[in-house]
Amino acid sequence: MNPRLRVSNRLRVLRAEADITQERLAQDVGVTRVTVNCVERGEYLPSLELALLLARRFGRTVEEVFIVEE
Repeated sequence: MNPRLRVSNRLRVLRAEADITQERLAQDVGVTRVTVNCVERGEYLPSLELALLLARRFGRTVEEVFIVEE
């Protein structure tokens, strides 16, 4: 059994719904735009702290933003 999880996210959709840029989201949660871009594209799995900040920014739970794929 492979212990690594495949995780996707809804950040791009949530940003579009909120009509905010990657830059604005990055400023709101205290990271760089590049970090937001990498998380959105699934190239970087955020820390628990960052995942919580991102979810909170959109008024969602972590599970509503990040999806563990079976």
